[in-house]
Amino acid sequence: MIPLHLSLKNFLSYQQVTLDLRGLHTACICGSNGAGKSSLLESITWVLWGQSRAVAEDDVIHGREAEAQVDFIFENHHQTYRVLRSRHRKQTTSLEFQVSQGFDPHSQSHQFRSLTEKGLRSTQQRINQTLKLDYETFVNSAYLRQGRADEFMLKKPSERKQILADLLKLQDYDDLAERAKDKVRDYKAQATVLEQSLALLAQQLATVSTLAEDCAALQATIADLQQQQAQDQQHLQALQQQQQEQQHWRQTLDWQQQQQQRLGQLLAQLDQDLALAEGQRQQLDQILGQGETISQGYDQWQQLQSQEEIWNQRARGYQEASQRLQTLQQQYQEQTHHLHQQRDRLQQQQEQVQQQQASLQQTLQKKVEVAVAVQTLCLARDRLQQLDQLQVQVTPLLQRQTQIQLQLQASRSRHSSRLEQVQGQLQHLDQQKAQWTRLQQELEQIQQRSAALEQRQGYLDQVREKGLERRSFWERLKAHHRDHETQLEELDQKIAQLQEPGMPCPLCDRPLDDQHWEIVQQQQQRDRRDILDLIWVVKDQTAVSEREIQVLRQEYRQVEQELQDYGSVLERRGQLQQQLRAIEELEEQRQALATEAETLAYILSQEEFEPELQQELRHVETTLATLAYDDRTHALARGEVDRWRWGEIRQAEIQSAERQYQQLEDQRPVLATQLHQLQQQEVALAHSPLHQEMAQVRQNLEELDYDLDRHTQLRRSLREAQGWQLRYQELVQAQQTYPQVQERIQSLGQQQQLRQQEQQELQGQLEDLRQRLGMVPDLQGDLDRSQQQIQHRRQHLDQQLAALGRLQQQQRQLETLGQQQQQQHNQLHTCRHQQRVHQELVHAFGKNGIQALLIENLLPQLESEANKILSRLSGNQLHVQFITQRARRNSRNSNDKLIDTLDICIADVRGTRPYETYSGGEAFRVNFAIRLALARLLAQRSGASLQLLVVDEGFGTQDAEGCDRLIAAINAISPDFACILAITHMSQFKEAFQTRIEVTKTGQGSQLSLTV
Repeated sequence: MIPLHLSLKNFLSYQQVTLDLRGLHTACICGSNGAGKSSLLESITWVLWGQSRAVAEDDVIHGREAEAQVDFIFENHHQTYRVLRSRHRKQTTSLEFQVSQGFDPHSQSHQFRSLTEKGLRSTQQRINQTLKLDYETFVNSAYLRQGRADEFMLKKPSERKQILADLLKLQDYDDLAERAKDKVRDYKAQATVLEQSLALLAQQLATVSTLAEDCAALQATIADLQQQQAQDQQHLQALQQQQQEQQHWRQTLDWQQQQQQRLGQLLAQLDQDLALAEGQRQQLDQILGQGETISQGYDQWQQLQSQEEIWNQRARGYQEASQRLQTLQQQYQEQTHHLHQQRDRLQQQQEQVQQQQASLQQTLQKKVEVAVAVQTLCLARDRLQQLDQLQVQVTPLLQRQTQIQLQLQASRSRHSSRLEQVQGQLQHLDQQKAQWTRLQQELEQIQQRSAALEQRQGYLDQVREKGLERRSFWERLKAHHRDHETQLEELDQKIAQLQEPGMPCPLCDRPLDDQHWEIVQQQQQRDRRDILDLIWVVKDQTAVSEREIQVLRQEYRQVEQELQDYGSVLERRGQLQQQLRAIEELEEQRQALATEAETLAYILSQEEFEPELQQELRHVETTLATLAYDDRTHALARGEVDRWRWGEIRQAEIQSAERQYQQLEDQRPVLATQLHQLQQQEVALAHSPLHQEMAQVRQNLEELDYDLDRHTQLRRSLREAQGWQLRYQELVQAQQTYPQVQERIQSLGQQQQLRQQEQQELQGQLEDLRQRLGMVPDLQGDLDRSQQQIQHRRQHLDQQLAALGRLQQQQRQLETLGQQQQQQHNQLHTCRHQQRVHQELVHAFGKNGIQALLIENLLPQLESEANKILSRLSGNQLHVQFITQRARRNSRNSNDKLIDTLDICIADVRGTRPYETYSGGEAFRVNFAIRLALARLLAQRSGASLQLLVVDEGFGTQDAEGCDRLIAAINAISPDFACILAITHMSQFKEAFQTRIEVTKTGQGSQLSLTV
């Protein structure tokens, strides 16, 4: 990501500022404390990721303003992007993401196309995918924030590994490990449940043989009951057949009684229908008696309706004529108004022409003065054109001169840096060689000390093994004690059961007589005494074991206290051995470095580096002297052209004024002619066909003779006579209905006579059936007794069948349980296998698994990168080493496993010292080197190329030489970055940068000024 343009509005300490970053490579953001330097960088993190140092979202808004907005344009992978984020107070945040479609030379700006997604979160994900960086990776890589340079060094070794894990986002593996642990617990619980279930299944499957015998006995009993049930069923069927015959007669009697009731209901309904028909005939007689009166009223209504139609036609004609008259009057008024408007417009145009001609006369009076200025401008332009052509020749030469000077300066800096590095290495090698005797003596002392501690470590291992042995024996005693207690409780329960009368033998489940009961009772008591004796023995052994364990623990703690320094002694022994081997191998390296130092010193003293560039620089300087181009003369020529350019502008104004004056002069007779024509049109309008048509329409309205009051009275009379129409319709309907009513009355009388005859015949049949039923005996008592016997036997048979079904169901259930037992055996095997697999995954995803492997692979790269940067910062005086494993402090056995750690060893010319003993400047260089190395590696892991580096403060601990080295280091690593921004308030540091961004605090907010 390379920043190009930044625009802030009401963001933190800024109100309205714009910063163009195009072409900046290495720049310094300087200003006093609190001026807003860090806020400038916070705006970049806020616009890209929506995060800053502000606690609440509205805190980014300046003062009491309503809205904060940041517009950021940057380049990423040779493509230009734009991000625009704004925040309204107490409202939501808006985010726009755009990509450039090309540069427009006319507007001198990029044309952007929107990449914004539907939601804020989706758009943010699109930005992260494009940058291949999120906020945490950016602030831990490209952005070296204020006050956090030494954060990594001040942590404990375990905390350092945690920081690396957080930066590498290894918490995902922790989540996987927790999920694997959950799986282990789940599979372990499932295995426990399956084991308990299998134990219950084994007990249930032990009753298979007994169930088969019980099923055979029940099947024989059920066969006898079914035979007896068949005989009883035949007797019941005979009784039921006789009862069915009696039931048929009774049903016939009931049906005839129902027929008699139905006939009675029909006769009652016929009586009602006859009464209704008689009432309808009386109403029709009354309407037919008023027929003459109704006919006269209906004739009067028809006459009124005819008159109303005639008046409706007159009303329509009157309304159409009135509407036509209104339309004609409106058209006449519109034409008159239009002619008046045209006349006023032409008069205004005549006045404007006169005023414009007077104004143009003033401009035409300066014609001679402008001609002189135009002639002077032409001479100045000829001189400027000559200087422009000369500048075209000089500009490439000046650019090449600057490039050559920069390349020579860079070459000189590289040779000087290399010479300083070689001299520092030689000095360091001489000092290390002088330490050989001291290191040899110290190694002998360390070896004696380590031998003594190894003996104590062996004794400690023996104590540990003895303690583990006694601990195991103590746990076995506890288990025996629990088993004896359980056996004792079971014996007490059996003894209590024997005291109950009629209880069977607890072993064979058979009845006991008095002799056998006494024998069993005595045996149970003997077993109980034996168990109590065993419990006392176990308690005694447990107490002895606990005392022995306490003694061993005290001895272990004492020896462990003596071995606290064992790990550091072994570590120091390894360091001394490594330093002695390194010193012995340094002589050949020292000779090569001495030769290289002599060569570099000669090249720098004789200026013999880059001879081709130096020869080209001399040629360019000679050519520039020959051309004799002067920027000040060129600037004066441009000023002369700008000073007389007004003559050219005024000449164009005069030419335009002449053309306009002639055009106005031509318009004057045209306007006079148009005004005369409008006056003639006003006179002609008073005698136009439109006016004549209006008079004709008024005459037609008078001839219609339409009276609205008479028409209203006629409508009222028509509504009053409307009722005769309904009365007439009732009369016509009565005339049609009267014959039908007469026929219905006759039909109902005939039906009434037929139903009365049927009722008399049915009464005779009912009397005959009642006599027959009185002579038949009642079989209901025998039938009830037979049904009760069958039901009783059926219940007994159902009970036996139910018992057989239960037994068969138990057999089928046992078969199912057998299959279930096999399935659960398979499931138990699978659960145990999965438990082992996920247990392995817990270790693989844990701190000592994949995470440790990733960190182990990263640390060599981090160490190499940090030492490269540190060598530039310290003149090869400082060196760091990451140690990931060391021996246990109290271990004396060389075969013991090493423990994981993350120690950082810092070495200078005096050897390895703790981090706290270094000065502030030296510590900052180490911190800066490690921090910058972490930045590069994190950016590489995220897939992004680290093109931007931001260093916020942290230079106050450096002296003059340290500042120079830090500046030299930044310049040395500058080719690796497209843009480097350093934030500081130190004047001596900011003077080292050619490009500076000054930040000042004013009453209108922080302001920016760019100095190149």
